[in-house]
Amino acid sequence: YVRYQGKSILASKDTPFLIKKWKNYLVNLCQCHFSVWFQPAKICINPLSKQSLDFLGYLSSLRLNLSVVRSQMLENAFLIDNVMKKVDTRIPLISLIRSLAKTRFCNVAGHPISQPIWAGSSDSDIINRFVRICRNLSHYYSGSSKKKSLYRIKYI
Repeated sequence: YVRYQGKSILASKDTPFLIKKWKNYLVNLCQCHFSVWFQPAKICINPLSKQSLDFLGYLSSLRLNLSVVRSQMLENAFLIDNVMKKVDTRIPLISLIRSLAKTRFCNVAGHPISQPIWAGSSDSDIINRFVRICRNLSHYYSGSSKKKSLYRIKYI
């Protein structure tokens, strides 16, 4: 569940039939128990994209996870392959490196660069500025399951 700028987003991996049932349950719950009336036609049901979805700075993608379940029945062993879809949020590292390149911390390849402007600043000022940026990025992207790419920024 996400609420952003007065809009709510509810994501589920159920079948379309169950999604429509949940929509009806949600409408009935709001109208009968909370006396909140709204038009059910304004509730949109959209499938997730096969590619990545950019939302609030996160790249959400639908990837396939292959899990192998081993079961044994009497003396015969057999394998069951289950393919599970999982919504995975990734950090848009390329756009973060571009942002750091605009502030002249690194080049577009992510390599640190030295600045003549920084000659007048103390080392602690430069480090504090960079730590503040890293801390803000870390707090914002703390919900991502792929945080390893965020650690790359600390080495710039």
